[in-house]
Formats: sequence, structure tokens, C-alpha cells
Amino acid sequence: MDRSIRTVEDVLRLLDGLFASGGDRWTGGAAGWWDDFYADRDRPVPFFAAKPDENLVSYLDRGLVPRGRALDLGCGLGRNALLLAERGFEVDAVDLSPAALALAEERARAAGLDVRFLRGDVFALAADSLRGPYRLIHDSGCFHHLPPHRRISHLALLDRLLAPGGYFSLACFAAGRMGSELSDADLYRAGSLGGGLAYTPEALRHVFAGLEEIELRAMRSQPPDSALFGEPFLWTALFRRPVQRRPGRAPARVTFATVGRLARDPG
Repeated sequence: MDRSIRTVEDVLRLLDGLFASGGDRWTGGAAGWWDDFYADRDRPVPFFAAKPDENLVSYLDRGLVPRGRALDLGCGLGRNALLLAERGFEVDAVDLSPAALALAEERARAAGLDVRFLRGDVFALAADSLRGPYRLIHDSGCFHHLPPHRRISHLALLDRLLAPGGYFSLACFAAGRMGSELSDADLYRAGSLGGGLAYTPEALRHVFAGLEEIELRAMRSQPPDSALFGEPFLWTALFRRPVQRRPGRAPARVTFATVGRLARDPG
């Protein structure tokens, strides 16, 4: 008889377990899957190339995000972390995969860039090892691999680590172009994320309603010879955390009230 649930994190871990273990892409146990994915460095996977996201380059070129401390969530082979370091940011970069981080570190050394790479579950690291505030948090392909209940963890991470006035940039699967379009409830019934979740612009605005929207658009496709990464099956978004919280807008902390609200209105 199991009566071990006592905290919100206990509830979230229980919900993690409702998905087939082979489909886990977000907990520490998924490191082996990602290692296998990155094992063949010559696979024709678009984001294996050392090309940063076109939207992130655009934000920096237009001066939308000032230099400071930056966090790259799910950094993979380091393509965006290296760009940020090159542009003068102090960068922490997190990924589950030792294989991915090994190549990312090789690339950083070859370029003479200083990036602090950390391996592990980003939500555990947010509580134990990551020290905010960050001026920029960049998520390219991490968010759409999270099950619905881990949006709570993601929002809590932003609340803990993103500086007031700081920026959150995102690239994720676009509905109708890539990713599963099952409802949140049906994802639990299926026990699978189907390789990643698709989002509409309205869904992204709902999830990140506590942030100010700066820009939300499709990623711009890039030709093969471009120095940038760009695939039109992704949405890109730039949000800003208000310096002062909006009246009536509560912080996105993980509480039982939050769990209950999202369970009633999963968006």
C-alpha cells in the first residue's frame, strides 16, 4: 500500500510515471535515450549543425535583449550557448545527455569560449545548482518535450531564475506542422507524448500569461548554406518578465492551488 505522496513534487513525479518509460524525454532517466540520439554526430539532423536559432540571433541583432547572465535549457550540442557566449553573455547551459555535452564542450574549447555546462534534470538543477537571476533564459526544443504537468515546473523555474525585466525566448513545435495535437487529458490516456507536443500561439500565450509578449511568430526557414538554424515547423517567442508584477497576477510558484487550477483548466 503506497501512501508516499506528501508534496507537490511527489504529485508531479507520480504523473511522470503515467507515461511509458520509453517515451520519457524530460527526467534524468532519459539521459540514455538522448545519448543514443546524439551518438551519430554525422546524422542529417538539422540542429546537429553548429548553427544558432535565427530568432535568437534576430533578438540580439535588434538589441531586444541586453547582455548579462543567460541560461540555455536543453542546450544539446551547444549551438545557442556558444552564440550567447560569443555575444558577451555569461552562460550556463543544461542538458540531460553526457554525449551532447561532451561535443558542446569540444566546440566551446575550439572556439575559445567560456560556457558553464551542467548535466542533469533542469528542474532539479534549478533547485540545487542554478543560481539566478538570469537576464535571458532560452529554451529551444525543451518545452515541447514536457508533459502537461511539467509546465508547472517550467513556470516555477522561470519564477525562480528569471530576473525582473528579464527575457524568456522559446522555440517549440507548431500545431499543424509538427508534434502531437492530442488534448492534455488524452495524452495521459495514451501514456505517450507522441514525440513532442504541438502548441498554438493562443496556447503559448495562455501558459506564459504572467509574462509580457514581445514577439511570437513562426521560425523563418533558412537555406542549407545559411549560418543560422531555421525550420518553419517551430513557433518562436520572446517574452519579458515585468519589473513589477501586474495587479492581481500571482507569481507562478508550484503550489497545490496551482496544480488544482491547471487540472481544471489545462489550456
